[in-house]
Amino acid sequence: MGQSVGNAGVFLVMTLINLYLFIMMLRFILQFSHADFYNPISQAIAKATSPLVNPLQKALKPVKGISIATLVVAFFVKLIGIALVFLIAGEGLPPVMNLILGSLTGIITTLLDIYFYALIGSIILSWVAPQSSHPGAMLIYQITEPVMTPVRNILPSMGGLDLSPIFVFIGINVIEIMVMGTLGQASGMPRYLIAGL
Repeated sequence: MGQSVGNAGVFLVMTLINLYLFIMMLRFILQFSHADFYNPISQAIAKATSPLVNPLQKALKPVKGISIATLVVAFFVKLIGIALVFLIAGEGLPPVMNLILGSLTGIITTLLDIYFYALIGSIILSWVAPQSSHPGAMLIYQITEPVMTPVRNILPSMGGLDLSPIFVFIGINVIEIMVMGTLGQASGMPRYLIAGL
């Protein structure tokens, strides 16, 4: 009974932490992509993350469109989540360096996951609703275009066939394998603790 309660607690903590981290990193990407701030989805994300990010933004100003405050908050959200899981499991806190590496891995994999899902969304939208003005569709395009455009510029013209998503998917997977293989292994953390949603 005690172990099942502990497992349920671990699951609940990791789900809530990863969900909030996902929203936090989505805020980071929206700022980085200069997405429409007045989009209702952007407004909801800003409202959900502002209580933690705004106080820190006074001290940590953005650098070239990169919100340092958002990254710092995301890092500590993941770090606290991992630490809570270890405490709930009754294992005590892992070494600080392992926590740091695990948190960094979690942030990077969450960032890659958002781009991965946004690319899938943009591909589906290009088939079923290419001219959609839905706020969600607009945000997906605003997130993916800054990543896809440089790849499109490198690839030769294929007569209207856009192969850039394939190369971006490959890039995302290669980066994720490298991150998990270096930072993830160095952290000594189980994959379920440091992976994104």
